[in-house]
Amino acid sequence: MSVDQKMDCGRRNLLLATSAAGGVAAVATAVPFVASLTPSERAKAAGAPVEADVSKLAPGEMMTVEWRGKPVWILRRTEEMLASLEKTDAVVSDPESDRPMQPEYAKNKYRSIKPEYLVTVGICTHLGCSPSERFKTGNESGLGAEWSGGFLCPCHGSLFDLAGRVYRSMPAPDNLEVPPHQYLADTVLLIGDDGKA
Repeated sequence: MSVDQKMDCGRRNLLLATSAAGGVAAVATAVPFVASLTPSERAKAAGAPVEADVSKLAPGEMMTVEWRGKPVWILRRTEEMLASLEKTDAVVSDPESDRPMQPEYAKNKYRSIKPEYLVTVGICTHLGCSPSERFKTGNESGLGAEWSGGFLCPCHGSLFDLAGRVYRSMPAPDNLEVPPHQYLADTVLLIGDDGKA
C-alpha cells in the first residue's frame, strides 16, 4: 500500500468518525429541543378535566372549582330558585341559550343537564370580570323589588339570572358560559369533558 493510499484511508476513517460524532451531537441536541415543544405536565394538568363532588352542597349553596384557570360555579338551586326562572324568561336576552357558544345540554331554561345544578364559568361575557352572587331577592338584594336572585357583575352592571342568562340591554352580550361537563355519578361531576370527544 502506498503512502497516498494510507493517507486516503486515514482521511476516510477520520471523516467517518467525525461524521458519526457530529450525528450523535445533533441527536443529543435535538432530543431536548423536540421534548421542549410538547406541553409540560403542569400545562396538561391546567387543561385537564376536574372532578367535583357536590354531595355536601346544600340547596341554595354554591361552590367554586378551578378549571383551565377559570372559576367554575356549581349552584345547587332550590325549588324557589328554579321557579324564579319562569319569571326571568321574558326579560333575558337568550332564554333558551340558542347562541352557538353553548353546548346542547345548556339549551333549555335551566341551562343544565340536571335542573337542580347550574354549572357555569364565573366570568362575565362582557370584559372578563367576575360577577358576584346576589341570591337575596326583592329590595333586600339592593337591586329592586323585582329582583328574583342571580348574579351581578360589579364592573359594568351586567345582571344574570339564576341560570346565568343575561338580562336584556346589559353590557354583557351573552349568557355565562356553560363548560363541557358530565355526571360520573349522581353527585360527582367531571368538568372539562362531556364525553363527546
